[in-house]
Amino acid sequence: MPTKLAEPTAQTAERLIDIDLTVNGKAEHFSIAPWVTLLDLLRERLDLTGTKKGCDHGQCGACTVLVDGKRVNSCLTLAVVRDGSEIQTIEGLSSGDTLHPMQQAFIDHDAFQCGYCTPGQICSAIGMLREGKADGRDAIRENMSGNLCRCGAYTNIADAIESVQGREDAR
Repeated sequence: MPTKLAEPTAQTAERLIDIDLTVNGKAEHFSIAPWVTLLDLLRERLDLTGTKKGCDHGQCGACTVLVDGKRVNSCLTLAVVRDGSEIQTIEGLSSGDTLHPMQQAFIDHDAFQCGYCTPGQICSAIGMLREGKADGRDAIRENMSGNLCRCGAYTNIADAIESVQGREDAR
């Protein structure tokens, strides 16, 4: 089991760096060690556990979040590098009880089985649409190749993305 990020103590205070992030629309301030990843900060300090720690090496995409609107593997990103950034996680996509169109499309197209990769898949799909790279099914599959699904729901994931492609509210 991964160790929980400790709150800063007087002994570690001299090595801490202050950063400010906007996470899911809320301003947040942190004093963190320079080696803390964005993934660990989100999960351990903000309890945003929708972002998954899969491989912890940037190979599976389960940790994908949106940083300033672009998809990023949060396990490979030091939080201090993102000082001043706007971070959007799977928890920040819906508006009250209304799901983001991509979240709804994943449900409508049964684009998940176990669900472990789903938050990263959804954030990556939204980022890909923002990048304008979803030019047909082959392009969708190629540009989503950094997000692995052990259950093999790739066909349904592509169907879900295609169903919201071109919709402004899906970006």
